[in-house]
Amino acid sequence: MKESFVFLAEGFEEVEALTAVDVLRRAGMPVKTVSITSSQLVTGAHGITVKADVIYDSTMFKDPAWLILPGGLPGADHLHDYSPLLGLLRQQCESRHGRIAAICAAPAVVLGEEGLLKGRTATCYPGFEDKLKGAKYVDTAVVSDDKFVLGNGPASALPWALAIVAKELGEAKSFNIANQMLLYPLSTEHPDNIFG
Repeated sequence: MKESFVFLAEGFEEVEALTAVDVLRRAGMPVKTVSITSSQLVTGAHGITVKADVIYDSTMFKDPAWLILPGGLPGADHLHDYSPLLGLLRQQCESRHGRIAAICAAPAVVLGEEGLLKGRTATCYPGFEDKLKGAKYVDTAVVSDDKFVLGNGPASALPWALAIVAKELGEAKSFNIANQMLLYPLSTEHPDNIFG
């Protein structure tokens, strides 16, 4: 299975980044956290310091499965200002199988500002809608559109991460992980409202 990468910048939203890593690993998806700074230690928006698995400059991104962008400020701004990441995101958009997930401010501040969501349905943290250049904004927790899975904020981190798993491994696997995590209501049938 191809690797996925969660990008960490100073001021990232901790619950969004770590929920994505946790849920993908529970699903058996290989995923690494990547610092876009010169240090593996990256401090989030709420003062939580995380040791990233790798540093961007020393990492090969060969045909990644997912590029994952947590939100948070100034984290999302730092992601947008890091030109090597923007180039990688453009390559991922143009690749046949590559996918991108972003949440909170990141869909707008990073992807929207670069026009990468043009023609897509998108969500983001309220107040950033004007940065979704060429996208159709919807006020919902999670949006899955073609190669994108987008979330609107910290409280949506779990359904957003589960939607990534659903897109990659199927809804049955995603729902199985949700049940294991005791996301109610527990059921053997997939409720449409969990994944947006």
